[in-house]
Amino acid sequence: MVNLAEQMNELNANAVLSAARLSKLSLDGAERLIALQLSFAKSALGDATRSARSAAGTQDPQQLLALRAKAAETAMGQWLEYSRGLYEVASETQAELAKLAEERLAGLQRSLNDSVDQAARNAPAGSDVAVAAMKSSLAAATAAFDTFTKAARHAASFTDAGVKAAAAPRGKGRR
Repeated sequence: MVNLAEQMNELNANAVLSAARLSKLSLDGAERLIALQLSFAKSALGDATRSARSAAGTQDPQQLLALRAKAAETAMGQWLEYSRGLYEVASETQAELAKLAEERLAGLQRSLNDSVDQAARNAPAGSDVAVAAMKSSLAAATAAFDTFTKAARHAASFTDAGVKAAAAPRGKGRR
C-alpha cells in the first residue's frame, strides 16, 4: 500500500520548490522591468537635456521647429523601443510562468494517475465500473486541459506575431 505520509512529504517538497521557482521568476521579471525603466529614463533625460541645450543655443524659429520635430521623433522612437522591451519582458515572463504551471499540472496528473492505479489494484472485487469511471473522468479532464493549453499557446503565438508585425519598421512604399 502507498504510504500517505511519503506522498504528502513529496507533495510538500514539490510545492516548496515550485514556490521558490515562482518567486525567482517573478523577481527576475521585476528586475528586468526596473532595468528597462531606468534605461529608458536615463535615455529620455539625456535626449531632453541635449534638446534643451540645442534650443537654448539657437535663435532661428525655423531651426527651433526642426529641433522640436527631431525631439518628438526621437521621443516616439524611444517609446516604441520601451514598449517593445515591456512586451518582451512580459511575454518571456508569462511563458516561463506557463511552463512552471504546466510542469506542476503534469506532476499532479501523474500523481492522480498513480493514485487511481493504486486504488484500482487495491479495490474490492466488483468495483471495476467505479474504477473505470474514475479513469475516464481523469482522461477527460486531461484531454480538456491539453486542448485549453493548445488554444492558449495558439492565442499567445497569434498575439506575439501581431505585435511583432505591428512593431516592424515599415518601408517607404507602405503607409
